[in-house]
Amino acid sequence: MPIGTGATGTRMESDSMGQIEVPAEHYWGAQTQRSLIHFSIGDDHMPKAVYHAYGYVKKAAALVNQSAGRLDAQRGAAIIQAADEVITGHLDSEFPLYVWQTGSGTQSNMNVNEVIGNRASQLLGGTLGTKHPVHPNDHVNMGQSSNDTFPTAMHIATVLEVTGRLLPHVDRLAQTIHDKAVQWVDVVKIGRTHLQDATPLTVGQEWSGWATQLREARARLADALHAIYQVAAGGTAVGTGLNAPDGFGEQIAAQVADLTRQPFTTAPNKFAAQGSLDAIVAVSAGLRGLAVALMKVANDMRWLASGPRAGLHELTLPANEPGSSIMPGKVNPTQQEAMVMVCLQVIGEDSIVAAAGAQGNFELNAMRPIIINNVLHSARILGDACEKLRRYSVDGTELDRAKVDDYVGRSLMLVTALSPTIGYDKASAIAHKADDDGVTLREAALALGVVAAEFDRVIDPAAMVGHPRRDLGLDQPNENDP
Repeated sequence: MPIGTGATGTRMESDSMGQIEVPAEHYWGAQTQRSLIHFSIGDDHMPKAVYHAYGYVKKAAALVNQSAGRLDAQRGAAIIQAADEVITGHLDSEFPLYVWQTGSGTQSNMNVNEVIGNRASQLLGGTLGTKHPVHPNDHVNMGQSSNDTFPTAMHIATVLEVTGRLLPHVDRLAQTIHDKAVQWVDVVKIGRTHLQDATPLTVGQEWSGWATQLREARARLADALHAIYQVAAGGTAVGTGLNAPDGFGEQIAAQVADLTRQPFTTAPNKFAAQGSLDAIVAVSAGLRGLAVALMKVANDMRWLASGPRAGLHELTLPANEPGSSIMPGKVNPTQQEAMVMVCLQVIGEDSIVAAAGAQGNFELNAMRPIIINNVLHSARILGDACEKLRRYSVDGTELDRAKVDDYVGRSLMLVTALSPTIGYDKASAIAHKADDDGVTLREAALALGVVAAEFDRVIDPAAMVGHPRRDLGLDQPNENDP
């Protein structure tokens, strides 16, 4: 049966401020309606992921209260069913509030309470707006406060987004990059430092650096999640647990852990959990770190693919769409550009999260909506950008072997291998002469007295790259290796 009130027009709802008209086709009540009037700021709405997470909080509380006999079985079952509808997104249209609201998230908490209360009352045959038989505060919010449930919902939403979407997308991208590294493990190319030619390495070694950088950033982000698994539920208004029974925090955390299949536990100190948001600030920093790594990879790829005639063009990226409305045949590194913009956005959002996290005053940080909005947005766009970069660019990237080989053959920095034999100064003179005279490194070396056989023996690019297969874990070190 479709979920809905089946009504049109308006109905009267009430709160401590008095009565107010609300749209009859919706389940929300007076406090939600007042927020819509007073805080219709911009187009930024509280992420639906927060409400889905709140569904877990309300379901867990109902299960705990029902089990303890504080909530009768009939009301408890109706609240649980309504909370399930919140979790699955069936009631998404009932959560219209803006990010820019009370800093504690009270209005979003009451939005959830009102929707679940009215929906549960409907399930039990009650009349919407009467708060009977299910009351939004007395029953749905039993033993709870916005001050402990909103940060709990923040943590749940963050964990589900990061572990459910972002980390798997990062893992797949890193694996695809690693697979390319293995494919090109023995292809010698010229290295670059300071944007200038340097000594050789292999394409595989370069790509292995990208894969490792992403995996290490991913590990740091995953480490930051440990504190996020601690939830504030049970602290109620200021962390003392007023109006919540003993053990309520532990019981809700256990229920949330069971419902989400994530290792949530109760925060050992509710005053820290409610007065600060340090744990989620750390997750934001982890997102920023991942963005920094992804920007490195994206920028390296677009530089290495520059051209095709007047750039480096060591890489050939997939041509996904026309690159210009005026220049026929132009193809641009669009996936890399999108990733760089995403990374810039994430870095900016992290700065806001850090500043907002420092705004905790006494027993409450009242900057919660902006923090969770930025963290969830950052995690979502990073995950999506990783998947698009992998699927539409990295997976189909190829080498321009002619360019790669030409750059190695013309490199002046191969002279570095001669330095231990003829000395730094003479090796430097050879490089400068080759560059100044426009001749090959070999011609310059011979002109300055280096024996041809010695040059040909020492200047072997493939011998300058170390142990690329070992670097990628493809070969075990040999005890006879130098």
